[in-house]
Amino acid sequence: MGLIGTTTAEQYYSLSQRFETTASQASSGEYQLTVQDLPDSIDSFLIYDDGVEINQSNYSYNPNTGLITFSSSLPAENSVVVVRFVDRSLGDYRYITLEDIVNNFVYGYTGEGKVINKVKRSDVIFHAKRGIQEFAYDISKVEKLQEVDVPPNLTLAMPQDYVQYTMLSWVDTSGLEHPIFPATSLTSRPSQSILQDEDAVYLYDEDGDVTEITPSTTETKFKEFDLFTFSDNMNNSDYWLYTHYISNRVFNRGSRYGLDPTRANTNGVFVVDEANGQFGFSSDLAGKTIILKYISDGLGTDEEMKVSKLAEDALYKYIYHAVISTKLGVPEYQIARAKKERRASMRNAKIRLYNLNTNNMINAFRGKSKIIK
Repeated sequence: MGLIGTTTAEQYYSLSQRFETTASQASSGEYQLTVQDLPDSIDSFLIYDDGVEINQSNYSYNPNTGLITFSSSLPAENSVVVVRFVDRSLGDYRYITLEDIVNNFVYGYTGEGKVINKVKRSDVIFHAKRGIQEFAYDISKVEKLQEVDVPPNLTLAMPQDYVQYTMLSWVDTSGLEHPIFPATSLTSRPSQSILQDEDAVYLYDEDGDVTEITPSTTETKFKEFDLFTFSDNMNNSDYWLYTHYISNRVFNRGSRYGLDPTRANTNGVFVVDEANGQFGFSSDLAGKTIILKYISDGLGTDEEMKVSKLAEDALYKYIYHAVISTKLGVPEYQIARAKKERRASMRNAKIRLYNLNTNNMINAFRGKSKIIK
């Protein structure tokens, strides 16, 4: 039996299901959804009758059966009713869900005459989730992209499912991205900034705890940071720099001669405030649109707990090794063999998911063959 269910090509590409109302439907007000993955709730779709949206109060929905029942404003016979699904993505066929992974492993690896005689389903689920996390970090690395504008306070919160950033960039008027580089080697966001008196003695509140400064002095100074000075660009109005830069700047750190490449940047910089879960930006980025590319662990929502079919076998090998390595009485040679198979399958999965395209490589090498006169 094929893996593609009742969803038609029209339903898949249009992200909707269309009905031409029959006499029976016009009298009963019942419409049966036949898509493969039924919506979870009534908020997962919108209904249009001949292009006019129907108020949600006029119908009910049974998520178990996929039956939509109109209580009022029943569509007339021959009218076109369209159920448009919300937040449903394309291309899901390339993934296998956590539920299918667990079921397939239990059927294929456990039981009498199998490599594992007995194992709890909860153990398989635990190791499957851990496998999805490890694959998200090292193999698949599915990046999420969040677009947001930098507020006047130059501080942005990390996304709810954030684990690690891969790149930050600001978007110009043409929609092109300009990479923003971290300034972690030059500044930081202190998690605690202590208030002191003129003799540098700590000051305490009425509970005996140290008094803190918010925002910290370092953060305040960074917000006033001049990127022009940071990148050592020469200002035309700076007569002293123009006439004396050789004798005054040549030996300075990051000066015109011997400029540190990490500081040769006019796109702005950012710092990561790990303690408070925030990003801080230089003042020139205020109001700009930022693209934050980051990695999650793949376990944020039920819909995310899936893995690419190109790495499916590697995940089975991962679960198998994890299960037998935590069981008592398993011979060490068997664990070592499972570990070797896991490494090989994970390496193959990484090669597959890397999607190395020979045509792209050829085009890149063609650019290297140009003669520079």
